[in-house]
This record gives sequence, C-alpha cells and structure tokens, in this order.
Amino acid sequence: MTSPSERYLAAKERSEHSKTRLAVFEQQLGFDLDPFQSEACRSVESGRGVLVAAPTGAGKTVVGEFAVYMALERGLKAFYTTPIKALSNQKYLELSASYGSERVGLLTGDTSINPDADVVVMTTEVLRNMLYSNSSTLDELGYVVMDEVHYLADRFRGAVWEEVIIHLSSDVQLVSLSATVSNAEEFGAWLDTVRGDTDVVVSEHRPVPLWQHVMVGRDIMDLFEADVSFDEAAEPEQPAGVQERYRVNPELLELARAESRINQRGHGGHWGGSRGSSRNGHRDASRRGRSGPPISRIPKASRPAVISQLDKRGLLPAITFIFSRNGCEGAVRQCVDSGLWLTSEPERAAIARIVDEASQDIPEDDLEVLGFWTWREGLIRGFAAHHAGMLPTFKEVVERLFTAGLVRAVFATETLALGINMPARTVVLEKLDKFNGEAHVDITAGEYTQLTGRAGRRGIDVEGHAVVLWQPGTDPAAVAGLASRRTYPLNSSFRPTYNMSINLMAQFGRERSREILESSFAQFQADRSVVGLAKQVRSREESLAGYEKAMTCHLGDFTEYAALRRELSDLETQASKTRARDRRSAVAASLDGLVPGDVILIPGGRNSGYAVVLPQESSPGREARTTVLTEDKQVRRITAQELEGAVETVSHIRIPKSFNSRVTKDRRDLASSVRNALHEHRPPRASTKRGGALHVGGASRQEQAITELRRKMRAHPCHGCSDRENHARWAERWWKLRRETDNLVGQIRGRTNTIAKTFDRVCDVLGRYGYVAPDETGRVVVTPNGQKLRRIYGEKDLLIALSLQNGAFNDVDAAELAALATALVYQAKREERGLRPKLPSISLEVAMDVIVRQWSQLTDLEESERLPQTGEPDLGLVWPMYKWAKGKHLQLALNGTELAAGDFVRWTKQVIDLLDQMAKVPDLPAGLRRRCIDAIGLIRRGVVAYSAVSE
Repeated sequence: MTSPSERYLAAKERSEHSKTRLAVFEQQLGFDLDPFQSEACRSVESGRGVLVAAPTGAGKTVVGEFAVYMALERGLKAFYTTPIKALSNQKYLELSASYGSERVGLLTGDTSINPDADVVVMTTEVLRNMLYSNSSTLDELGYVVMDEVHYLADRFRGAVWEEVIIHLSSDVQLVSLSATVSNAEEFGAWLDTVRGDTDVVVSEHRPVPLWQHVMVGRDIMDLFEADVSFDEAAEPEQPAGVQERYRVNPELLELARAESRINQRGHGGHWGGSRGSSRNGHRDASRRGRSGPPISRIPKASRPAVISQLDKRGLLPAITFIFSRNGCEGAVRQCVDSGLWLTSEPERAAIARIVDEASQDIPEDDLEVLGFWTWREGLIRGFAAHHAGMLPTFKEVVERLFTAGLVRAVFATETLALGINMPARTVVLEKLDKFNGEAHVDITAGEYTQLTGRAGRRGIDVEGHAVVLWQPGTDPAAVAGLASRRTYPLNSSFRPTYNMSINLMAQFGRERSREILESSFAQFQADRSVVGLAKQVRSREESLAGYEKAMTCHLGDFTEYAALRRELSDLETQASKTRARDRRSAVAASLDGLVPGDVILIPGGRNSGYAVVLPQESSPGREARTTVLTEDKQVRRITAQELEGAVETVSHIRIPKSFNSRVTKDRRDLASSVRNALHEHRPPRASTKRGGALHVGGASRQEQAITELRRKMRAHPCHGCSDRENHARWAERWWKLRRETDNLVGQIRGRTNTIAKTFDRVCDVLGRYGYVAPDETGRVVVTPNGQKLRRIYGEKDLLIALSLQNGAFNDVDAAELAALATALVYQAKREERGLRPKLPSISLEVAMDVIVRQWSQLTDLEESERLPQTGEPDLGLVWPMYKWAKGKHLQLALNGTELAAGDFVRWTKQVIDLLDQMAKVPDLPAGLRRRCIDAIGLIRRGVVAYSAVSE
C-alpha cells in the first residue's frame, strides 16, 4: 500500500503530464503507451534527440509519429525517412490517413507527390541529395525521423545514413528508430557527439510472446523442453536451476543423434535416402564431398502439408520464408495444385474484387507476361508469393490482402522482413541457410531475429510462433542458439565516395571536409577500438621482455641463432610456394594459344570434363578468362587459378558464325558437335600447345640458399648448447608474439585517421581527372567538370561523370540513351552474366566503347590508389530497355531474357532516376538535356507508369 506522500507525488505527476503535448497525442492513439515509448516521447517533447532500439513489432514507430505530431503542433516541417520505397509508400498512406493528404508528401527516386508539404516521407537518399544541393525544401525543417537506422551497417547504402546524420542542421531534432542492437549505447554516444543531447532508449521486450518450434514431418514440436518464450530464452544470464527450463527438447536431440548415426555409417538402408538428398546446410556439410548430402528417415512434409497443419492448429496467417524467388512461386503452385483452399466464398468474392480493381489499368496484353491469372488464382485460394521480382502493384495487393486477413499464407524472400509492416501469427523458416550471391551460408542470429520478428500481431494475437522445418542435418542445439540470441552489433560501413567528397569540398573546402569525415561513426568505432589495441600492445611488450630473458644462452647470442632458424623456416616455406607457382604457370601456359573451337579436357574443379572454347569477350583492365561451353551446355569462364592442372586440347570443331551463347538451341547444338568430335576421335589443331614447362631456376637458387643457412646454423656456438631446444621454444614464442605485436601496432596505425586517409586517396583520383584543382591561393576548389559530378548519385558516380565529359551520350537518340543508361545502373546476378551482346546500333557500340575505356582507366587508377574499384558496365539490360523505349510490348521487350517483370520495372525506375539526374547536370551539351527528358517519357509507360507509387 502506498503512503500518502507517494500518492500525492503520483497525482502531481499525472496532473503535470495531462498538460503536455504527449498527453494529447496519447488520447488520439486510443491505447496506452509502453514504458519505452513514453520515455522516448518525453525525450522528443523535451527537445532532445533520441535513439530507440526495440524488437520488430514492439511499436517504436509511435515515437516517430509523435515527432511528426510535434512538428505540426509547432508549425515546423517533419521528414520521415525510410530505407526502401515500399516502406515509404506504406508510411505515406498511414500519415495521409492521419493528417490528410494535403499535409503529407512523398519523395522517392522516381515519385514526387506534394514535396512542399508539412510532412514529407522519403527514402534516405533523397534527404542526402537535398542536403548536398541546399534544397529550399529544408527551410523550416524541425524534425527528422530515421526509420530502420540500423541500415547504416549495409555495405552498399549504409554511408547515406551517416551522411544525413552528420550534415543535418544542428537545430533539427533527430529521432532514430533501430532494431535491437548490442551496441546501442555506443551508437547513442556517437549521436550525442555529432548531434548534441541524445537519449538512448532500449527495449528488448516483445509485446507479443514468441514461441519456438521445429516441424518434424507433420508434427510441430516445441524447441525447448519447457514452455519458454522469446524473451525468456534470450535472457543473458540465468541461475543454474532456472537454466533447466531452457534445455533443448530431448526428443529433438535424440532425432538428431539417430540421424547422425545413420550418416556416419555412410548409408541410409531402406529409409527414404532419396528424400534426404536435397541440399541443406544445417549440419556437417563437410561430409558431403565424401558421402553426399545428409540423409534422414524422417519424411519431409510438402509445402501444402505444412500449411494444412498450421491451419489445423490455428496458426494461420503465416509467412513462410524461402530464400528463392522461384521457390516462392513454386510453393504457391504446389498449394494450388494440391487443391488446398484457405478462403470462404465471401472472402473469395472480396479478393477477386480487390484484385480486379487494382489491375484494371494494366493493359490486357501485359497480363499474360506478368503471370496475372496464376497470381490471381493463388490469391483467391488464400496463397501468395512476395519477392522483389514481382510487379510492385502485385506486391501491394498481396500486402493489403494479407493485412486484411484475406490471404493467409504468404511465401516470401527475406526482403519482406526488411521494413514493411506485414505481421503474421506464425513465421516458418524452410531452411537455416541461404545463397548470398557467392555461396550458401548459414543465417545469422540477427537475421533469424529479423525474420521471426514478424510473428505475433500486436492487438490481435495472444502469442506468435516461429517454426523451423526439420531438414536432413538439422541441429536442434544450433537452432536454440539462434533463438536465444536476439541482438547483433551495429558496425559502420561508411567510406567516402566521389560524390560525397566533391560535395563536401564544394561546401567546406578540403581541410574542413577532412574534419567532418573524421566525425563519422566509422571513425568513432575505430578510435574506440584503438584504446583496447594499445592496451594489448603494452601487455605484449612486457611478455616479450620475459621471453627474451628465458632464451638467453651462455654459449652465444641465441637471438642471432633463432633468427637463422626463422630465416631457414621462412625460406623453406617460400620454396614450397615457388614450386606451387611454377605449377600454376604451367596451367596458365596450357590456356595460352587456345582458339575458339578447341575442345579441351578440364582436370578437376567445378568445371571438370570436356568443354569447347568460345569466342572471347573483350574485358579491358580485367584478368583474362577463357570462355567455354561445358558438356552440360553451360557457358562458363575459367582462369588458371580455378584449375587443378593443365588443360589438354583433345579435338577441334568449327563454331558457326551465327552462334549465340544466350540461345538454348545454339548451346545444345554446339554441345552435340563436341560429343561427335570426341566420338570420332577428331584430332586437335597441329599447332596446339600442350602446356608449359616448369621453370626451376628460382627454385634452384632457393635450395642453394637453404643449404647455406643450414651450414651457418651448424657453425653457430649456440647450435651445440645442451639446452638448445628449450631456448628455441622460447625464441619461437618470442618471434610469434613479436609478429602479433607488430600486427597490432600496424592496426593502430591503420585505424588512426582511416576515413581521412581514404578521403585523401579519393581526392587524388578527383585531382588526376581535373575535378578538383588548386586556385591561385593554393586552396583546392571544385572545377566546372567537378560541378557536374556533384549532381550524380550512385555507385558509378564518377564513371557517369567521365562518360558525360568524354561525349559518350552526345550522338545517341532518346531510345538509345535510355538503353545506354542501363549499363551504368543495372547489375546482373553473377549466374546471369554472359558474353557481351551485339548492341542495337553503331551509335550505341561507339558510346559503349567510350564508357568501357573510361571504366578501364578508372579502375587502373583506383587499384593504384588502393580504393574499391568501380563496377564494370553491365549490358544485360540494354536490349530489353531499347525495345521498351521503342514502344515494344512488355513480352517482346523481355523475350530472350530471364528477367522478371517486377525486376524490369525496378531497374527501369533506377534508369529514370539516373536520366533525371543527368538532365539536371549543369552545362550539358546542346540537346542532351532534352533527350534525357524524352528518354524518360519513352520508358515511363505501361507497367512502369502505373506502378509509380511503389517499390
């Protein structure tokens, strides 16, 4: 029972709170704020910046919405920034519903709605561009909300968040919303340094409890032995008695052990070996090369069966994460083909009405190529896919129907977990590994938390559920480890870019720009780590002194003797590497002199077997690669580094001039010719090289030096010491610790002013191209060509500016310009990259030669300056964009490519954004600005035009 004084204080606090703007805002919400929300909102009202770190679904966006409310109450502007267009669109609709569309605007790369409104929702890049151009839209700006601010760890786009935080005016209040990260205090300390007073509010509590399960066959089993929710499982420290509750379900552990015993025997008997043959990286992938993929006696439930089980247990709606677009589409087809229905007749009618209304503006001819009818049938049954390859309009319909509870099973790639508000009762993970573009890797604890965070709808569900499907090789303990770790560190990915650097120099000069960049979070983290490194160096130096004493020898200078031993060991290692290098040289020699039509035998490696050499694609400035067609009709590029031995030329065939490696029939016919040549034992060309001879001169000199060192060692006084090996062990420890200490000293040197050093190298490149130059006073200033670069934003910013400067765009018409721009925007997936295609016109060929030449020279310079190299121009979208700009039907434009319609729309919007940037570049050649605008008009049509307010 409280005392009278305590009741009085509580009443006084309530009275004071009722007079605040926060109290009025709360009344409009219709629900009570959680403690962390109240604390963060009070910081906003008090005029302080705030960093809010909380789990997905905890309601941290309420704090951002309060900042918007505060701006309107004070007659100021508010910007609400998001990392992706889909989230911007969603937040725009929400704020428009709250405050009226006349007071809310939207700005993304290709969309502008009411940009001078009091509240503007935008992607973070748009705000960065405003800051660099000193846009008048920034006038009267009072609040900026940075949603999903943990995106600053993204290695491709993360620097934008830091640029905004650093360059925003000091009188603008910053509200940063983040997922739960383990170093929120560190990030908050940096915000406090660069932005002034900033409060850090962290909540690790999920408002809807999350329960963890594993689905074994058709059985859904608890992951933990006792009832343990997400919050409990993730407690950092538990007393010994309490830890008993968090043990992994022993039934799951026994299943894993039984499966492991089967695999250790190397066979599966009669137990469904074929069922367990699909690739899965859950456990012990190292055995696959010896005995194939892990096998299991547990029959795997089909996707329709999984959904049926969830439905029976009342666990729908559900999002199933499948790390493959084709897998998502295939899952919907499987559910439809199985005859499964999740909707009632009234719901089907409502879905059909919404779908037909949303698609009524889509031309009839486009529906087929968009897969409309298959998509519509799945929706009516209650299923849908959701991935980046879908048409934005389709994705919006899926989101709308799922949120309304009409669609109950969505199969999605991980992009769904990155921002949009689309919670479910249950989240299913098919696998715990994914392809990251280079290899299959396990998902991290942070990714697991992000994905499963969608489970449990606040205000609807009493609890949420995360279900991992059992795969051959599943390790329940590893799953429990993922479920028990819910935070991950936020590490900066910031580095100065060409555009960033030249904009800073234009506004602040070189020296001040250097100081500004040193205030980045990246440098802040580096400086903090240096303190710990210096402490380690001091400790190691003390140990080195002790080791030196322990290796003292009464017969002579053991340090000198140890140096001889070390030199001998290093030289023997070097000799081994020389022999390996000579072998590689022989491999490279076997590739020299190959001509198109040579049939070769590739020994070992992923491309082993017979292949035919194809005409080579010109790649100036890049490592030479031999392009071949393999026996299984796949185009591959091989280098000496990938080969296990020299290739052997075994035959020769003629390659038709009309051969096109992108055409399946051409590849099939050529592979058939190879098989015929091998069957007929057709001989190779007479001048074929059979590999290169090993050069042993260097190795011979090394052997002589090794012999001489061994002689010196035997002649040294310490060689005869009875305690020699004991001294040597201490000497070895000394050398090892000395090397480690020197490495630490090097790290300290490298981390000190690391961002500023990178900036200096970027400035050197800009200076070499004449984009910056000293004026008459010696001060470095931006030149007229540099002013053009200031208006170009993107990963290939400098290459675009150089292409403009060297006339690459001067002699192409509007349609060719749109096609040419794709080479500076588009990035094909690694497996989709092929040979350079013949371009639609001579003008485009000439223009592309200019761009490739500039790219080659630029990457050479970047390599010499130790800077990340600008990506190679990609021609994979040139033909589709050219056809589209020429007015061709969507199906014709995409014919011959594996590009999804949604991807085409997404890339086209990026091309529009680039053309719009180019049109605003100062002092363009006559007519180029007009052609940029005309090119935008040519490609902003059809599916691109009617999906403008989308991702």
